[in-house]
Amino acid sequence: MAKDFNITRFFSFKRVMLPVVLGLGVGAFLIFKDTDIDILTNIRWNNTSVFWLFMAVLMVVCRDLGYILRLRLLTNKELSWRKSFQVIMIWEFASALTPSVVGGSAVAMFIINKEKIPLGRASAIVMITALLDELFYLITVPLIMIFVTDFSFFYNNSYVIFGTTFSGFGLFLIGYGFMLFLTLFISYAVFINPRKIKAFLVRVFKFRWIRKWRYGALTTGNDLINTSKELKGKTYQFWLKGFAYTFLSWTARFLLVNFLILAFMPVESHFQIYATQMVMWVIMLISPTPGGSGFAEYLFSDFLKVFLVSGLAPILAVIWRILSYYLYIIIGSIVLPVWLQRVRKKDDLHAMNK
Repeated sequence: MAKDFNITRFFSFKRVMLPVVLGLGVGAFLIFKDTDIDILTNIRWNNTSVFWLFMAVLMVVCRDLGYILRLRLLTNKELSWRKSFQVIMIWEFASALTPSVVGGSAVAMFIINKEKIPLGRASAIVMITALLDELFYLITVPLIMIFVTDFSFFYNNSYVIFGTTFSGFGLFLIGYGFMLFLTLFISYAVFINPRKIKAFLVRVFKFRWIRKWRYGALTTGNDLINTSKELKGKTYQFWLKGFAYTFLSWTARFLLVNFLILAFMPVESHFQIYATQMVMWVIMLISPTPGGSGFAEYLFSDFLKVFLVSGLAPILAVIWRILSYYLYIIIGSIVLPVWLQRVRKKDDLHAMNK
Protein backbone atom coordinates (compact mmCIF):
# COMPACT_ATOMS: atom_id res chain seq x y z
CA MET A 1 0.00 0.00 0.00
CA ALA A 2 2.70 2.49 1.00
CA LYS A 3 4.69 1.96 -2.18
CA ASP A 4 1.62 2.44 -4.38
CA PHE A 5 0.37 5.55 -2.61
CA ASN A 6 0.49 8.64 -4.85
CA ILE A 7 1.21 11.43 -2.38
CA THR A 8 1.48 14.21 -4.96
CA ARG A 9 -1.99 13.37 -6.31
CA PHE A 10 -3.37 13.33 -2.76
CA PHE A 11 -2.09 16.88 -2.18
CA SER A 12 -3.34 18.25 -5.49
CA PHE A 13 -4.13 21.97 -5.80
CA LYS A 14 -7.89 21.34 -6.14
CA ARG A 15 -7.92 19.14 -3.07
CA VAL A 16 -6.10 21.80 -1.04
CA MET A 17 -8.26 24.70 -2.21
CA LEU A 18 -11.64 23.01 -1.61
CA PRO A 19 -11.55 23.14 2.24
CA VAL A 20 -9.93 26.59 2.21
CA VAL A 21 -12.67 28.10 0.05
CA LEU A 22 -15.43 26.21 1.89
CA GLY A 23 -14.22 27.12 5.38
CA LEU A 24 -13.42 30.76 4.70
CA GLY A 25 -16.67 31.10 2.76
CA VAL A 26 -18.74 29.86 5.71
CA GLY A 27 -16.70 32.01 8.11
CA ALA A 28 -17.21 35.13 5.97
CA PHE A 29 -20.95 34.42 5.71
CA LEU A 30 -21.28 34.06 9.50
CA ILE A 31 -19.32 37.27 10.11
CA PHE A 32 -21.46 39.16 7.58
CA LYS A 33 -24.67 37.70 9.03
CA ASP A 34 -24.05 37.94 12.79
CA THR A 35 -21.25 40.45 13.48
CA ASP A 36 -21.79 44.11 14.26
CA ILE A 37 -18.78 46.26 13.30
CA ASP A 38 -19.27 48.24 16.53
CA ILE A 39 -18.14 45.16 18.46
CA LEU A 40 -14.69 45.42 16.90
CA THR A 41 -14.40 49.16 17.51
CA ASN A 42 -15.34 48.71 21.18
CA ILE A 43 -12.66 46.09 21.87
CA ARG A 44 -9.85 47.56 23.93
CA TRP A 45 -6.46 46.12 23.10
CA ASN A 46 -3.93 46.13 25.93
CA ASN A 47 -1.05 44.09 27.28
CA THR A 48 -3.47 41.50 28.67
CA SER A 49 -4.96 40.92 25.21
CA VAL A 50 -1.50 40.51 23.70
CA PHE A 51 -0.49 38.10 26.47
CA TRP A 52 -3.48 35.81 25.93
CA LEU A 53 -3.01 35.86 22.15
CA PHE A 54 0.60 34.84 22.77
CA MET A 55 -0.64 32.02 25.02
CA ALA A 56 -3.03 30.89 22.27
CA VAL A 57 -0.15 30.68 19.78
CA LEU A 58 1.93 28.88 22.42
CA MET A 59 -0.81 26.24 22.65
CA VAL A 60 -0.37 25.56 18.93
CA VAL A 61 3.34 24.97 19.57
CA CYS A 62 2.58 22.70 22.57
CA ARG A 63 0.09 20.69 20.52
CA ASP A 64 2.72 19.96 17.87
CA LEU A 65 5.47 19.41 20.42
CA GLY A 66 3.38 16.70 22.09
CA TYR A 67 2.84 14.94 18.77
CA ILE A 68 6.55 15.15 17.90
CA LEU A 69 7.59 13.77 21.29
CA ARG A 70 5.08 10.95 20.95
CA LEU A 71 6.32 10.07 17.46
CA ARG A 72 9.93 9.95 18.65
CA LEU A 73 8.83 7.70 21.53
CA LEU A 74 6.96 5.32 19.22
CA THR A 75 9.87 5.16 16.74
CA ASN A 76 12.43 4.62 19.53
CA LYS A 77 13.98 7.98 18.50
CA GLU A 78 14.92 6.60 15.10
CA LEU A 79 13.54 9.83 13.64
CA SER A 80 15.44 13.04 14.37
CA TRP A 81 13.66 16.17 15.61
CA ARG A 82 13.69 17.60 12.07
CA LYS A 83 12.30 14.43 10.51
CA SER A 84 9.66 14.10 13.23
CA PHE A 85 8.58 17.71 12.67
CA GLN A 86 8.23 17.12 8.92
CA VAL A 87 6.25 13.91 9.43
CA ILE A 88 3.84 15.55 11.88
CA MET A 89 3.31 18.62 9.66
CA ILE A 90 2.53 16.47 6.60
CA TRP A 91 0.32 14.23 8.76
CA GLU A 92 -1.63 17.28 9.95
CA PHE A 93 -1.76 18.56 6.37
CA ALA A 94 -3.27 15.26 5.22
CA SER A 95 -5.80 15.29 8.08
CA ALA A 96 -6.88 18.77 6.98
CA LEU A 97 -7.75 17.42 3.54
CA THR A 98 -9.78 14.37 4.63
CA PRO A 99 -13.06 14.05 6.58
CA SER A 100 -12.46 14.08 10.34
CA VAL A 101 -13.54 10.47 10.86
CA VAL A 102 -11.02 9.30 8.23
CA GLY A 103 -8.03 11.41 9.21
CA GLY A 104 -4.66 11.14 7.49
CA SER A 105 -3.82 7.54 8.41
CA ALA A 106 -2.93 6.36 4.90
CA VAL A 107 -0.59 9.31 4.35
CA ALA A 108 0.89 8.88 7.84
CA MET A 109 1.80 5.23 7.16
CA PHE A 110 3.30 6.21 3.82
CA ILE A 111 5.52 9.00 5.14
CA ILE A 112 6.66 7.02 8.20
CA ASN A 113 7.51 4.09 5.92
CA LYS A 114 9.45 6.46 3.66
CA GLU A 115 11.59 7.33 6.68
CA LYS A 116 12.94 3.77 6.42
CA ILE A 117 10.65 2.38 9.11
CA PRO A 118 9.13 -0.96 7.95
CA LEU A 119 5.51 -0.76 6.83
CA GLY A 120 4.37 -3.13 9.58
CA ARG A 121 5.88 -0.90 12.26
CA ALA A 122 4.54 2.22 10.52
CA SER A 123 0.98 0.86 10.59
CA ALA A 124 1.45 -0.08 14.25
CA ILE A 125 2.63 3.44 15.10
CA VAL A 126 -0.40 5.00 13.42
CA MET A 127 -2.75 2.59 15.21
CA ILE A 128 -1.14 3.27 18.60
CA THR A 129 -1.52 7.03 18.16
CA ALA A 130 -5.20 6.54 17.37
CA LEU A 131 -5.63 4.36 20.46
CA LEU A 132 -3.92 6.94 22.70
CA ASP A 133 -6.08 9.73 21.26
CA GLU A 134 -9.26 7.78 21.95
CA LEU A 135 -8.13 6.93 25.48
CA PHE A 136 -7.46 10.59 26.22
CA TYR A 137 -10.97 11.52 25.23
CA LEU A 138 -12.69 8.63 27.01
CA ILE A 139 -10.84 9.37 30.27
CA THR A 140 -10.93 13.18 30.16
CA VAL A 141 -14.62 13.70 29.39
CA PRO A 142 -15.92 12.21 32.70
CA LEU A 143 -13.23 14.07 34.68
CA ILE A 144 -14.06 17.44 33.09
CA MET A 145 -17.80 16.93 33.54
CA ILE A 146 -17.30 16.74 37.32
CA PHE A 147 -16.46 20.44 37.32
CA VAL A 148 -19.29 21.50 35.00
CA THR A 149 -22.42 22.95 36.58
CA ASP A 150 -24.41 23.97 33.49
CA PHE A 151 -25.21 21.26 30.95
CA SER A 152 -27.43 23.38 28.71
CA PHE A 153 -24.90 23.11 25.87
CA PHE A 154 -25.97 19.46 25.58
CA TYR A 155 -29.59 20.31 24.86
CA ASN A 156 -29.73 23.79 23.27
CA ASN A 157 -28.50 22.57 19.89
CA SER A 158 -30.14 20.19 17.45
CA TYR A 159 -28.98 18.88 14.06
CA VAL A 160 -30.74 17.13 11.19
CA ILE A 161 -28.70 14.22 9.79
CA PHE A 162 -30.08 11.96 7.05
CA GLY A 163 -33.56 13.28 7.79
CA THR A 164 -33.37 12.55 11.54
CA THR A 165 -33.13 15.28 14.19
CA PHE A 166 -30.55 14.76 16.93
CA SER A 167 -29.89 16.86 19.99
CA GLY A 168 -26.30 17.81 20.79
CA PHE A 169 -26.52 15.37 23.70
CA GLY A 170 -27.76 12.57 21.43
CA LEU A 171 -24.91 13.04 18.98
CA PHE A 172 -22.45 13.20 21.85
CA LEU A 173 -23.70 9.87 23.24
CA ILE A 174 -23.49 8.25 19.80
CA GLY A 175 -19.96 9.57 19.26
CA TYR A 176 -18.76 8.69 22.75
CA GLY A 177 -20.30 5.22 22.53
CA PHE A 178 -18.68 4.62 19.14
CA MET A 179 -15.25 5.66 20.47
CA LEU A 180 -15.70 3.45 23.53
CA PHE A 181 -16.62 0.46 21.36
CA LEU A 182 -13.74 1.13 18.96
CA THR A 183 -11.23 1.46 21.80
CA LEU A 184 -12.40 -1.76 23.46
CA PHE A 185 -12.35 -3.59 20.12
CA ILE A 186 -8.83 -2.38 19.23
CA SER A 187 -7.58 -3.08 22.75
CA TYR A 188 -8.87 -6.65 22.62
CA ALA A 189 -7.49 -7.11 19.11
CA VAL A 190 -4.08 -5.69 19.96
CA PHE A 191 -3.48 -6.90 23.51
CA ILE A 192 -5.43 -10.17 23.70
CA ASN A 193 -6.11 -11.98 20.43
CA PRO A 194 -5.16 -10.20 17.17
CA ARG A 195 -5.20 -13.36 15.05
CA LYS A 196 -8.74 -14.22 16.10
CA ILE A 197 -9.93 -10.72 15.15
CA LYS A 198 -8.16 -10.95 11.80
CA ALA A 199 -9.89 -14.26 11.07
CA PHE A 200 -13.22 -12.70 12.11
CA LEU A 201 -12.74 -9.71 9.78
CA VAL A 202 -11.80 -11.94 6.83
CA ARG A 203 -14.82 -14.16 7.47
CA VAL A 204 -17.24 -11.22 7.71
CA PHE A 205 -15.98 -9.62 4.50
CA LYS A 206 -16.59 -12.79 2.51
CA PHE A 207 -20.24 -11.77 2.13
CA ARG A 208 -21.00 -10.72 -1.44
CA TRP A 209 -22.28 -7.20 -0.74
CA ILE A 210 -19.11 -6.17 1.14
CA ARG A 211 -16.60 -8.48 -0.55
CA LYS A 212 -14.94 -5.58 -2.40
CA TRP A 213 -13.56 -4.35 0.96
CA ARG A 214 -12.10 -7.75 1.86
CA TYR A 215 -8.54 -6.69 1.03
CA GLY A 216 -8.90 -3.69 3.36
CA ALA A 217 -10.14 -5.99 6.12
CA LEU A 218 -7.16 -8.29 5.56
CA THR A 219 -4.80 -5.31 5.74
CA THR A 220 -6.46 -4.16 8.97
CA GLY A 221 -6.02 -7.65 10.43
CA ASN A 222 -2.33 -7.62 9.53
CA ASP A 223 -1.99 -4.14 11.07
CA LEU A 224 -3.48 -5.44 14.32
CA ILE A 225 -0.99 -8.34 14.42
CA ASN A 226 1.93 -5.98 13.67
CA THR A 227 0.76 -3.60 16.38
CA SER A 228 0.50 -6.45 18.88
CA LYS A 229 4.07 -7.53 18.11
CA GLU A 230 5.30 -3.94 18.34
CA LEU A 231 3.79 -3.47 21.79
CA LYS A 232 5.10 -6.67 23.37
CA GLY A 233 7.44 -5.92 26.22
CA LYS A 234 6.58 -2.21 26.43
CA THR A 235 7.01 -0.91 29.98
CA TYR A 236 4.67 1.17 32.12
CA GLN A 237 7.04 4.10 31.60
CA PHE A 238 6.48 3.82 27.84
CA TRP A 239 2.70 4.02 28.23
CA LEU A 240 2.88 6.83 30.79
CA LYS A 241 5.09 8.88 28.47
CA GLY A 242 2.85 8.15 25.50
CA PHE A 243 -0.25 9.24 27.37
CA ALA A 244 1.51 12.30 28.82
CA TYR A 245 2.49 13.48 25.33
CA THR A 246 -1.06 12.80 24.12
CA PHE A 247 -2.45 14.75 27.08
CA LEU A 248 -0.15 17.67 26.27
CA SER A 249 -1.29 17.80 22.64
CA TRP A 250 -5.02 17.53 23.23
CA THR A 251 -5.10 19.81 26.27
CA ALA A 252 -3.24 22.47 24.28
CA ARG A 253 -5.68 21.97 21.39
CA PHE A 254 -8.66 22.77 23.63
CA LEU A 255 -7.01 25.49 25.74
CA LEU A 256 -6.32 27.42 22.54
CA VAL A 257 -9.98 28.45 22.48
CA ASN A 258 -10.01 29.43 26.17
CA PHE A 259 -7.02 31.72 25.66
CA LEU A 260 -8.47 33.23 22.48
CA ILE A 261 -11.61 34.20 24.36
CA LEU A 262 -9.54 35.67 27.21
CA ALA A 263 -7.82 37.93 24.69
CA PHE A 264 -11.19 39.57 23.96
CA MET A 265 -13.15 39.29 27.20
CA PRO A 266 -13.13 37.76 30.70
CA VAL A 267 -14.00 34.07 31.16
CA GLU A 268 -16.17 32.89 34.06
CA SER A 269 -15.88 29.12 33.65
CA HIS A 270 -12.93 27.58 31.83
CA PHE A 271 -14.18 24.06 32.50
CA GLN A 272 -17.51 24.94 30.86
CA ILE A 273 -15.77 26.11 27.68
CA TYR A 274 -13.44 23.09 27.72
CA ALA A 275 -16.37 20.68 28.12
CA THR A 276 -18.34 22.40 25.35
CA GLN A 277 -15.40 21.94 23.00
CA MET A 278 -15.20 18.23 23.81
CA VAL A 279 -18.85 17.81 22.85
CA MET A 280 -18.31 19.94 19.75
CA TRP A 281 -15.31 17.83 18.72
CA VAL A 282 -17.33 14.59 18.81
CA ILE A 283 -20.00 16.12 16.59
CA MET A 284 -17.29 17.36 14.19
CA LEU A 285 -16.35 13.72 13.59
CA ILE A 286 -19.50 13.24 11.52
CA SER A 287 -18.61 16.07 9.14
CA PRO A 288 -18.22 14.83 5.54
CA THR A 289 -16.16 17.88 4.56
CA PRO A 290 -12.33 17.85 4.55
CA GLY A 291 -11.07 18.59 8.05
CA GLY A 292 -14.61 19.60 9.04
CA SER A 293 -14.18 22.72 6.90
CA GLY A 294 -17.25 24.96 7.04
CA PHE A 295 -18.97 22.69 9.55
CA ALA A 296 -16.37 23.49 12.25
CA GLU A 297 -16.82 27.26 11.84
CA TYR A 298 -20.58 26.88 12.13
CA LEU A 299 -20.35 24.63 15.21
CA PHE A 300 -17.96 27.02 16.95
CA SER A 301 -20.33 29.94 16.43
CA ASP A 302 -23.32 27.86 17.48
CA PHE A 303 -21.83 26.21 20.59
CA LEU A 304 -19.63 28.95 22.05
CA LYS A 305 -21.75 32.02 21.38
CA VAL A 306 -23.27 31.72 24.87
CA PHE A 307 -19.86 32.54 26.39
CA LEU A 308 -19.19 35.55 24.16
CA VAL A 309 -20.40 39.06 23.54
CA SER A 310 -23.15 38.94 20.93
CA GLY A 311 -21.71 38.75 17.42
CA LEU A 312 -18.13 37.95 18.46
CA ALA A 313 -18.36 34.18 17.89
CA PRO A 314 -17.94 34.20 14.06
CA ILE A 315 -14.78 36.34 14.29
CA LEU A 316 -13.25 34.06 16.92
CA ALA A 317 -14.28 31.02 14.88
CA VAL A 318 -12.22 32.26 11.93
CA ILE A 319 -9.21 33.13 14.14
CA TRP A 320 -9.46 29.72 15.82
CA ARG A 321 -9.50 27.94 12.45
CA ILE A 322 -6.56 29.98 11.18
CA LEU A 323 -4.46 28.81 14.14
CA SER A 324 -5.75 25.24 14.38
CA TYR A 325 -6.43 24.38 10.72
CA TYR A 326 -5.32 26.74 7.95
CA LEU A 327 -1.91 27.13 9.57
CA TYR A 328 -1.24 23.42 8.91
CA ILE A 329 -2.28 23.77 5.27
CA ILE A 330 0.25 26.59 4.89
CA ILE A 331 3.07 24.84 6.77
CA GLY A 332 2.29 21.51 5.12
CA SER A 333 2.46 23.11 1.66
CA ILE A 334 5.96 24.40 2.52
CA VAL A 335 7.24 21.25 4.24
CA LEU A 336 5.91 18.69 1.72
CA PRO A 337 8.21 19.66 -1.22
CA VAL A 338 11.23 19.77 1.11
CA TRP A 339 10.37 16.34 2.50
CA LEU A 340 9.75 14.87 -0.97
CA GLN A 341 13.11 16.13 -2.20
CA ARG A 342 14.88 14.62 0.80
CA VAL A 343 13.27 11.16 0.63
CA ARG A 344 13.62 10.97 -3.15
CA LYS A 345 17.31 11.78 -2.88
CA LYS A 346 17.59 9.09 -0.21
CA ASP A 347 15.79 6.58 -2.46
CA ASP A 348 18.08 7.45 -5.39
CA LEU A 349 21.20 6.93 -3.25
CA HIS A 350 19.79 3.63 -1.98
CA ALA A 351 19.13 2.47 -5.58
CA MET A 352 22.64 3.45 -6.65
CA ASN A 353 24.20 1.51 -3.77
CA LYS A 354 22.32 -1.59 -4.87
